Parts: sequence; C-alpha cells; structure tokens
Amino acid sequence: MKIGKKLVQAVSFNPTEKSHKMTVLDMCKKIETLDITLPLYQRDVSWTLNQAIDLLNYQLLGKAPVAPISMNVIWDTDDFVPQVSFIDREMLEMNSVDKGQMSVVDGQQRLTTNYKAYSNSDDFRNIVLDVARGRFLLVEGAFTRSQIPVGMLLNKDDAVFYDYLTKNNMMKDPTFMTVLVQCRSKIRSYYYTINQAEDLSEDEQIEWFEVLNNAGSRVSALQMRFSKMKVHGIDIYTMYTLKFKNKLLEYGYDFFSPQKTSVSYPIAALNPAYEVVTDKVHTDAYAPIPSDTKENQLCALKPNVLVECFDMTLKALDKSIEFITDNNVSAPDRMDYINYLTGYFVYNPEPTEEQMAGLVEWYENVDFNNKSNSKRRTIFTQMLNM
Repeated sequence: MKIGKKLVQAVSFNPTEKSHKMTVLDMCKKIETLDITLPLYQRDVSWTLNQAIDLLNYQLLGKAPVAPISMNVIWDTDDFVPQVSFIDREMLEMNSVDKGQMSVVDGQQRLTTNYKAYSNSDDFRNIVLDVARGRFLLVEGAFTRSQIPVGMLLNKDDAVFYDYLTKNNMMKDPTFMTVLVQCRSKIRSYYYTINQAEDLSEDEQIEWFEVLNNAGSRVSALQMRFSKMKVHGIDIYTMYTLKFKNKLLEYGYDFFSPQKTSVSYPIAALNPAYEVVTDKVHTDAYAPIPSDTKENQLCALKPNVLVECFDMTLKALDKSIEFITDNNVSAPDRMDYINYLTGYFVYNPEPTEEQMAGLVEWYENVDFNNKSNSKRRTIFTQMLNM
C-alpha cells in the first residue's frame, strides 16, 4: 500500500507546539514598538464602537477566555508579505529580523481595540467604564462621577491613570480607587493564547485566515487587490472607502451590512470615474453595482489617476447627498440610490435646472426591487441618457 509523502511529513509535525500566551499589555507594547504588525493584505479596522465595547466587557466580565490570536512569525526577509503598522497602516521596511517579526493573520480587530484603549485613541473618547453599572458603555456628553474614560483607565502610562484619579474627588475614595486599579490590572494582564506559525506564504496565510473565519467574513479578492496598492502609496481605506462610508453615516445613511458591502459599494461607485479618466464611452458593464466592481482595471491605473478617481467620486457623492437634502425627496432606503446619483454627478458635475428636474422625477419613480443585474445596468444607462 502506498503512503503519501505529504501525510508522512504532516504527522511528524505538530503546529500547536508553537502556541503560547501573551498579555494584553505585552501585545500593546509590541504593537507600539512595531514588533507586532499586519500583513499588507489585511483590510482596515471594521469594528464598530459597540463591538469594541463588547470585547472590553468580555475581557473584564466574561467567564471564558477570548478566542486565540493567530500570528505568522517572519524570519525570512527575502520572501515575505510586506508589513504595515496598526492604526495608520504605514508601510514598514524589514531588512533583517533578529527575533522574528510577529505578523497578525487573525485578531486584528481585537488587538486594535486593546491598543486604542492603551494609547488613549480619540476614537474611544466616548467609551467609559461605569463603576455604578459595572460595565463599559458608550456615552454622549459629560461623564458622571462614577465613569472613567477607557483611555484613562487602560492608559499605557501609570502616571496618567493615577493623575486622573487624584483630580477627581470621588475616585480618590480608597474603595473606588481599589476597584479601578483591579479593573486596570485585570485587563492589562489578561492572557490571550497565541497560535503561531512561521514563514507562511501569502496563500498559506489567507488559507489559515479563511479556515478560522469560515463562518464569518472572508478576505475577498477585491480587498486583497486594493490592499497591495499600499506599495505604491495608495491606501484605499483611508483615502477613499472610509471617507465614502463616513460621509453617508454623517447623514444617517448606513447601508453597510454585511461588512463586505462597506468595500463593494464604494468600489463599484468608482466605475463612472474610471470611464471618465480613461475617456471610455459608457457601457452597461460599468454600472455602479457591487457585481460589476473593476478592481483589476482600477489598480492598473497610475497612482495619481486612481487618486483622481477617488476625488471625483467623493465630490459626486457630496452632490448626491446635497441633491437628496435640497430637493425634499424621501430618504433613500437602499444604497442603489446613492451609487446611481453619484455616478450621474461624475458624468454631469454641473447639471442644468432642466436636468435636475428630470433627476428628481427619476429618483421619485425608479424601482430597484427584484431587478436582475442586467436590468439594473440598463436603469443606470437610461438614467445617464435622460
């Protein structure tokens, strides 16, 4: 009977022998010193504040450990996935690695949450520990006497933490202070299991990630393609998709569920700008719908031309929001209205009064429900030809 060589090799190797533990505090310190980084293909931070609060509460109050963090340790600097820093996603140079570069395959959102609290990120300014209620929560406006900002409670600097306590009368109470010190100590010393591999290729890392997340979101080809543009100085998340999403959220328009739509809709909205900058005559294949994203064509553009597409689309998005606000039309109940209007204003940045009147009529009568992709493409072409 023949026995496969790969099977013989596999049974002689146990990857779990590399697993170890690391505290939240140690991981935050390593993120700060760039000893823990992210592979270039990783998407941007996607957790909401409520998801971050859920993690903080579970670390403080939960009765079971949080799931492990998965890291690929890089030793071979001749063949590795380029690395970026947490939060600002700056490209890093690694000419040599003496102690192994720890690259996060799975766990970015959890590590980012803890690091933002550790570094007192402005993103977390409204997250507090409410001692009276016994949990972390989100607040608007002034804090009560029994609340302490998470960036003070878990601040990397002990002096900052104690200075905050001494300047707040209620927190100087020995009992109150003792509880806060215990909360700070528990979370900072909270252990995560680190599942570790070494010198995985990009494909091996993605395969590992997808096995870990096969019940949730996957790293899409679209996200992978654009993440690699960071090599050319283009970070699509900070330069475009986050701006696109935040402009809509400011007006209460949140169509980004599931999470993958927060990338696919903004990328699809770039199709009209691509046609404009390349002097293409519009075709149905470039409708601003998620099924027609053109990541390969967009990434083939020169970096300055791609940035021009970003700027053109974001300006058109502003016009779309103004159109809805200024013309007393009903709020959109799906993202198609936003993407189609944005595409229209890319082609027609200064429409006439007659064109605006026609656009209002179109908006009030168009129906996207139960339409095939073919029909949705036709709707956009007909809109442009009004």
